[in-house]
Parts: sequence; structure tokens; C-alpha cells
Amino acid sequence: MSEPTIITCALTGAGDSVSKSPAVPVTPKQIADQAIDAAKAGAAVVHIHVRDPASGAPSVEFSHYAEVIDRIRESKVDVVLNLTSGPGSLYSAEGSVLRPAPSVNPPMTPLQRLDHILKLKPEICSLDVATLNFGAIAMVNLQADLEFMGRTISEANIKPELEVFDLGHIRLAKHLLDTGVLKNPAFFQFCLGVPWGAPAQSDVLKLMRDMLPADARWSAFGISHHQFKIAAAACEVGGHVRVGLEDNLYISKGQLASSNAQLVEEAARIVSRQGSRPASAAEARKMLLAQ
Repeated sequence: MSEPTIITCALTGAGDSVSKSPAVPVTPKQIADQAIDAAKAGAAVVHIHVRDPASGAPSVEFSHYAEVIDRIRESKVDVVLNLTSGPGSLYSAEGSVLRPAPSVNPPMTPLQRLDHILKLKPEICSLDVATLNFGAIAMVNLQADLEFMGRTISEANIKPELEVFDLGHIRLAKHLLDTGVLKNPAFFQFCLGVPWGAPAQSDVLKLMRDMLPADARWSAFGISHHQFKIAAAACEVGGHVRVGLEDNLYISKGQLASSNAQLVEEAARIVSRQGSRPASAAEARKMLLAQ
């Protein structure tokens, strides 16, 4: 392969996973410590959500984000920080009316969804170019909101990681690029196997890759038992990979992973078997952030 493979580690997410695995980090210190360990294991990028330290529920509290980022930066471990902008997009039905999903996120404007990002200045943040049935709830990202968020992120010199869950999301992302809302070259993240988005299949992954702009870079992940299969498939056809306890709790069938670092170590082995090697944070910056 002509370049090393970026491994992103998604540390904790916002799903109901804390009760399912003791390895899922909850407090800012736990999240930061697992980010540092993941970086030492081979992750060039860490993708960060935060949780309420007492309950483990998803949180949008700025002080939690700030503590995680401060702890990672103070550690001097070199890793690219990627903060989520996803909270605020999840809705559930209350009768015939959609309302912010309880216990997932409060009502948030597009600017509020970016507040922690604009203050903490990570190098990358996620941007879900997606409206879809997300299991029993709905992820809603209207085009006008994406245009506002995309311009705001770009003006802050933060690289958006364009999370796409289906083929139409790639079409919308390309429209945002064509109209100048987002800047080329883009960085896409294929999110596969999520109900009810694109399935975690190698032929789907290749089709999504073939839809991208010629200068785009991309990564992919599959949820649950699809995680390592999709990591191998992405690496084989020139993509980068994402693993982590946000997406998958198991290191092998029936065996819970002990940490995010353990999942990264397995991803590094997969990357090596495909004839590549894990990229360093410096190499990831060169590939993703250089204009």
C-alpha cells in the first residue's frame, strides 16, 4: 500500500452500552485514559463523546468534554482529537410529534451542537450527513442545519469527518462540497450495519467508495460482530479503519473486550496482515488536514 492506514478509536459513544460491558469508559478520566492507551496501541485518531459520571448516560456537559481534552493534551501523547457533533440530532415520537429523544440529548440548536467544538478546537469533528431511522429513534439532520454547521466548522479551520450511513448521504455530502459549504479534499466515515442504514457488506463498502470524489479519503466501520470484518475489507481496498467500544463491545465471539486499546491492537494486526501499517498521528494529520 502507498500510505499507512489511519486507525480511529471511537471510545464510548452515546448508546446504552455501559450496562452491557464494564470496559466502557464513563468518567472524563476514564475516557481520557482509554484515549491515551488507544493511542499507544496504534490509534492515530480518537473520537470522543462524553457521559454523565454518575449514571453513565450520554451527556453534553461542556465541563466533561473540557476535562477529557485537557487530560489528553496534558499527557503529551500525540493523537488527533475528534469531537462528536452528533448530540442534538436524535428524536423519538411522542404521539404524532417528534421530540428530542429522552435520555439521549436535550433540545439543541445547530450552534449549540458545535459549542464544545468551537471552544475546545479539536483538529477534527464528526458531521453526520444523515437523516434515517436509527433503530427505534430517528437521526434528523436537515440540509439547512448541515449547511450552517458545515460552514461554521470550516470557518473555524476544523476538519469535518463526514459520517455517512447510506448512499443518499454521500450524494448530500457531495452537494455540500460542490456548493462550497464544505472544503475539498473531504474525509468520509462509512458507518455500516446500523439499523436502518447501509448493511455491513464488502460490496456495499466498495460501492460507497466508488461514489466519492476522486480526492477524498475515507474510513469505515461495522458495528458489533461486523467490526473486524469491515476493518479488513476497508484496508484491503484502500480505506482507513475505525474500531472502538462505541461500535462493538467484543474482541471475539462471546468474549467482551477489556478496553478500547485491545480493539485497537486487533485492528493493528488486521492492518499489518493486509500489507499496511498503522499511521502515526503525524501521518494522519498529513493525510487528512493538509490542504
